[in-house]
Amino acid sequence: MITQTKETQAALTPDAAISLLKEGNDRFVSSKMIERDFIKQVEQTATGQYPFATILSCIDSRVSAELVFDQGVGDVFSVRVAGNIVNEDLLGSMEFACKLAGTKLIVVLGHTSCGAVKGACDDAKMGNLTLLLSRIRAAVDAVPEPSDPATRTSKNSEFVDAVAEKNVTLTIENIKQRSTVLRDMEEYGEIKIVGAMYNIADGKIHWM
Repeated sequence: MITQTKETQAALTPDAAISLLKEGNDRFVSSKMIERDFIKQVEQTATGQYPFATILSCIDSRVSAELVFDQGVGDVFSVRVAGNIVNEDLLGSMEFACKLAGTKLIVVLGHTSCGAVKGACDDAKMGNLTLLLSRIRAAVDAVPEPSDPATRTSKNSEFVDAVAEKNVTLTIENIKQRSTVLRDMEEYGEIKIVGAMYNIADGKIHWM
């Protein structure tokens, strides 16, 4: 068990950070997760935190970033919102994570059978959720097939998953367009911004 320090964080490259997450998901899928003393890690991180990655994921209870990537206390910033979309507050949080706290990677993590995506496919309306789902509608419109409106609904699992993947791509584009801080950091090679999809049926993560 290694708790991230200023030195270990600084030594990592964006590609190395991706490798750590890939290895973690392999352990998760094979039920070989690292045995950690979480209370010890709490003590070790009490005076500072040095995460190596920032993960923007959905609030879905089945998609906890720390679990599916097999990470411990102080390893990753976990940014969660239904449909893994971005707004000014989330962009500011990720700018803090990368520019000030030193993470080397942003992962936009979508997942199969996403409830928020299903709601967007059905153009659902309910309170404040209406605005959130409207942010996913661009992904719905960007998936051309099937063309029959009757099959472009939450009942079509293949369509839902295609929209979820497109939503990851559009979210990444959104991050780069709306945050000069993060875009510049990626251009200078300080960070990478990548997408991935989590399969809720088998726990595997597909990197895009």
